[in-house]
Amino acid sequence: MKKLIPTLSIAICLMAACQSKNTDSDAGDSTSANSKEIDQSKQCYQSIKNRDTANLSLNVEDEKVTGSLSYNLFEKDKNNGVISGIVKGDTIIADYTFQSEGTTSTRQVVWLKQNNQLVEGFGDVEEVDGKTQFKDLGKLGFGKSLIFNKIDCK
Repeated sequence: MKKLIPTLSIAICLMAACQSKNTDSDAGDSTSANSKEIDQSKQCYQSIKNRDTANLSLNVEDEKVTGSLSYNLFEKDKNNGVISGIVKGDTIIADYTFQSEGTTSTRQVVWLKQNNQLVEGFGDVEEVDGKTQFKDLGKLGFGKSLIFNKIDCK
């Protein structure tokens, strides 16, 4: 009887430990499922032209978009920042808040989605309330723009 009680105690402890491991793995499985859902809304793009590169990471939820954007243009200051905006059909319109030369700036950015690419729009700009924005979104040019190709997110 003296040997039975310690043996039963050990067996109960082992069963309790196994139960907590199952609970942990179940939680891990649901976290993995949630991560997959989040990853599906995440999209990554890159533009490489000569010595210029730009990287764009988007998180799209319904008609809202957020993400990060960086430009590394040859013989110009590199800038990194975040975007926040909306998706209208095949067009993304966002504000890009970035750091360059120790200064924080905000400018409007627009991309037109074509297949697995985003073509950046350019046009006449003006400053409104400290933010650079396009004068007329309907007159943007997409022909001589940076073209972002879809890539796997890292």
